[in-house]
Amino acid sequence: MIKLKPVRFSLLLICSTIIFNFSGVFAQASVEQGEKIFKQNCTSCHSMGATKVVGPGLKGVMGRVPSEEWLSSWIKNNTALIKSGDAYAKKIYEENNKAAMTSFTNLKDEEIASLIEYIKNPPAPKEATAAAGGAAPAAGGAANSDGMWNYVLIGLAALFLLLIVVLGGIKSTLARLVREKEGLPEPVQLAYVPAAKHWLRTHKKHVAVILLVLTCWGARAAWNGMMGLGVYTGYKPEQPIKFSHKIHAGQNGINCVYCHSGVEKSKVANVPSANVCMNCHKYIKQGPVTGTTEIAKIYAALDYNPETQVYGPNQKPIKWVRVHTLPDLVYFNHSQHVVVGQVACATCHGPVAEMDTIRQFSPLTMGWCVDCHRKTEVQMAGNPYYDKLHAKLAEQYKGEKITVAKMGGIECGKCHY
Repeated sequence: MIKLKPVRFSLLLICSTIIFNFSGVFAQASVEQGEKIFKQNCTSCHSMGATKVVGPGLKGVMGRVPSEEWLSSWIKNNTALIKSGDAYAKKIYEENNKAAMTSFTNLKDEEIASLIEYIKNPPAPKEATAAAGGAAPAAGGAANSDGMWNYVLIGLAALFLLLIVVLGGIKSTLARLVREKEGLPEPVQLAYVPAAKHWLRTHKKHVAVILLVLTCWGARAAWNGMMGLGVYTGYKPEQPIKFSHKIHAGQNGINCVYCHSGVEKSKVANVPSANVCMNCHKYIKQGPVTGTTEIAKIYAALDYNPETQVYGPNQKPIKWVRVHTLPDLVYFNHSQHVVVGQVACATCHGPVAEMDTIRQFSPLTMGWCVDCHRKTEVQMAGNPYYDKLHAKLAEQYKGEKITVAKMGGIECGKCHY
């Protein structure tokens, strides 16, 4: 009876390592899917830190809730959980002034599981390196959920090559045993290059599969590269004055509208002038982190003498570096979203109250905007802008969630005209 030699330990080790890493890719994909769901549905009310936005911050939430299953039920339909008499659900409801959280009955169980996985294991924020002088970084990289396909294809290619090595070893072992049994001579061993050419000629199907895999991987990489053009998620330029949103909006609780006064009145939110800064810093002359260094830069820009409280004639603008930029072909109106749509600033700008240096939180791509318009329910109750439209849409979409898309929010001409 012919016995095969056991597969080499090194091959088993390689196989185990690839499978382990491959499973890690899908675990990471789950977290990335959860991050996408969180950004689309949760950032307007919750931060990933301890800061309360509308609802409580989610830092350490897994240690506060009764169980992961409970959290899943709460996300799915918190209203039903409260009505069921659940003690902890009622406690949360009371602590947040009886403000009911949106129920996400539209999310599948696996989507909620991914969301919880992200809440449990939030990835570190990806920071883009600012070029000298505050220039935008080179474009590159698509959304996280797209980028993981590169790892999937690499993993598949590695498994395929491993399979070829193992099957080739088995074939060689069988051929050797047959030659030994029949007393045949050993075949002539070719040099590496001739052997490779011979293998390519005699394994055309294998070559075709390898080329197909490489073509798919290259096409996907090219697609990700093109989709990443102009996407600067994580862009965090160095500003001329180290202004901390964490201190101002977070610790001191200054409302965004106080500084960005245009957000409720115009298309742009506007960068506040140095005179707005002076409303406070005429009296507050030292910061908790940088001391007098950064505040002195405001005084220098206004040619202001803090001792005599007199402004000089040599005032100059502060050259802030713009972080969020949309293409010229896109129309976006802040007041329409903030006042009429009642969209919270954190929905697009993320947990600004936790940022020392402001960074671009959302991708600001067309797909991201369209996806938000498809999923975001229009807040019509108590909003006089929708008084007449509300009754019409409520009749047209009985029992359905009225989203921005159902009001024509994904028509091309709404943003491109």
